[in-house]
Amino acid sequence: MKHAQFDPTARENLAVAAVDAKTRKDLTWQQIADVAGLSPAFVTAAVLGQHALPQTSAEAVAELLGLDEDAALLLQTIPTRGSIPGGIPTDPTIYRFYEMLQVYGTTLKALVHEQFGDGIISAINFKLDVKKVADPEGGERAVITLDGKYLPTKPF
Repeated sequence: MKHAQFDPTARENLAVAAVDAKTRKDLTWQQIADVAGLSPAFVTAAVLGQHALPQTSAEAVAELLGLDEDAALLLQTIPTRGSIPGGIPTDPTIYRFYEMLQVYGTTLKALVHEQFGDGIISAINFKLDVKKVADPEGGERAVITLDGKYLPTKPF
């Protein structure tokens, strides 16, 4: 049976414990995703309290991190989503995404609507990928792919 959390505190506390265990065991998100059998983006979001994991994945992640049976069960619950408290984010990395949306949000909206019509890009039927690539001008670049299903607005 699926269960939902209505107070994010339990998942926030689990995220703190999980990240502590990840750090102490010197694991990467990729290694955790490998035992879960899911993508690194989805598993990272789940461990950080933004998604529910399937039972087998939750149990495997809990075992790898040395978390108890209660933690494995909690990893399976549907969370109260939203990891950024109100206001402008202060973490520099998160703020830069906020900045990107401030600068390009209306452009993205205009291009999506021009190509697809009135609707939204789903964050539920969604895939995320982050890759590091060489910059031809020197250094490195981040390539972030946001791949969401388009859902048209339906008049009623």
